[in-house]
Amino acid sequence: MSLRLRLSLTIGSAFIVIWMLAAAWMLSDLRQQMMFSLDQRLVASARMVAGLLEQLPQLPVKGEGTHFSAEQLTIPGGMACQVSSLRGEILARSHNNPDQPMQSESTGFRDQIIDGAAWRTFTLDRGDLRITTADRQVEREALNLSVLLAASVPVGMALVGCLLLLWLGIGQGLAPLKRMRDALMRRDADSLQPLQISPLPSELQPLLDSQNQLLARIAKAIERERRLTGDAAHELRSPLTAIKTHLQVARMTEGAAREQSLAHAEAGADRLHRTLEQLLLLARVEGSLSFDDGVQCSPEQVARLAIHDAASGAADRIVLNVPANLPDTPLKAPSVLAIAALRNLLENALRHTSADTRVELTLRVVAADVYFVVRDHGPGIAPDTLQHMTQRFWRHDNSNGCGLGLAIVQAIVERCAGGLSFDSQPDGLRVELRMPLQAESGQ
Repeated sequence: MSLRLRLSLTIGSAFIVIWMLAAAWMLSDLRQQMMFSLDQRLVASARMVAGLLEQLPQLPVKGEGTHFSAEQLTIPGGMACQVSSLRGEILARSHNNPDQPMQSESTGFRDQIIDGAAWRTFTLDRGDLRITTADRQVEREALNLSVLLAASVPVGMALVGCLLLLWLGIGQGLAPLKRMRDALMRRDADSLQPLQISPLPSELQPLLDSQNQLLARIAKAIERERRLTGDAAHELRSPLTAIKTHLQVARMTEGAAREQSLAHAEAGADRLHRTLEQLLLLARVEGSLSFDDGVQCSPEQVARLAIHDAASGAADRIVLNVPANLPDTPLKAPSVLAIAALRNLLENALRHTSADTRVELTLRVVAADVYFVVRDHGPGIAPDTLQHMTQRFWRHDNSNGCGLGLAIVQAIVERCAGGLSFDSQPDGLRVELRMPLQAESGQ
């Protein structure tokens, strides 16, 4: 069922119920007023007959046998009139009176069955005379029905007109939705540009914004996939070619040359493995995959785990400086991402520092953030190249890494609402990683 038809049925049904109740109330009131008017006509007719009797030149003489002729009574059409004495003697009757006399023992209104027909009578006493006027109930109901029908036709036409206007109004109100549907149907399957539809009601603007945000997220996801595919194709081609070359050399040689070629091939395989792991981690961080495994680590635990993962047998080269007042509050970021980011910074520092030089890792807490400061004693980096350090596959001149470590750190920082800054000095590079702490339960 279409939205237009559903709204029309719902609102139209409510319209019909309300109009029917209002029409029933109006017609009921109209019927009561009509019956009241007909009763008042009986009263007015009786009083008019009483006035005419008083003006007749022949006044009735008390006693039996005195009668009026029916022609002397002026009675409106469709009504009957009977004049009788207080003792019940009929003195005069109109020409359309029933054959059976009307009962007139009591004054006021009364419903009677005379000659098998229903009558509505009114009796008035005036002196020694009793005047009774009457209407047939059939004629009263016919007159009332004709009035009700005459009043019902405009109500019915108004109701039909309102339903028609309701159908047209709902269609006009849903026109912006139709424009959105048509705009989506006209687009190519590969088009992810934002929808531009105007004018648009304020109620539909959030829907358009949500649609455009969805298209933007899809475009980013597709761009990430394309970039991952392009990066993998670009970066994996060289290691695979080198491994294949070394294996071919090993196949054609013997002795030390063969062992050396196999060692080079194994090193290339290790580099290829590291590059694949970094690419997959970067894709997961930039995507919407969850890293929340339920494990919460304090800043000191994150630092020690990162040192353990990055040292690879050179744990004595990393010096950890932990202040005495360092809180045990866990990090707000997932521990997996925090450890991965700090590990990459430590590995990068170890790679650019000579084997006999140590790398320093210092922790400090400022407000609700913890700062991991990694300092190496390498040659440093030129200030104009610092802005390129977090780009994918960017390598320093003397670097032998895959160029993804700092790009992963930057992606983790953006995802976890942290911060990353570089400070190159003549005595080495200082990298500052900021991560938010969880709010304490008492705050």
